[in-house]
Amino acid sequence: MQLSRARELIEQQMLFTSGYNRNAVRLILGEVARVHGPGAVAQLFREFDLEGHFELDPAADYSRVGL
Repeated sequence: MQLSRARELIEQQMLFTSGYNRNAVRLILGEVARVHGPGAVAQLFREFDLEGHFELDPAADYSRVGL
């Protein structure tokens, strides 16, 4: 997944705050972690404040999510 596509998908999920959207963001982060590494995940956390918005842990290993 390209980072630009991940940003688009996360922006869509940010419009809502349900548990389903939280899980969708976790799956997106998992794909990003596997393709681009943890640095790209950290960048998305900073860019979208995912910790504050979805209460996700920025230190978690998302590379295993969705396998």
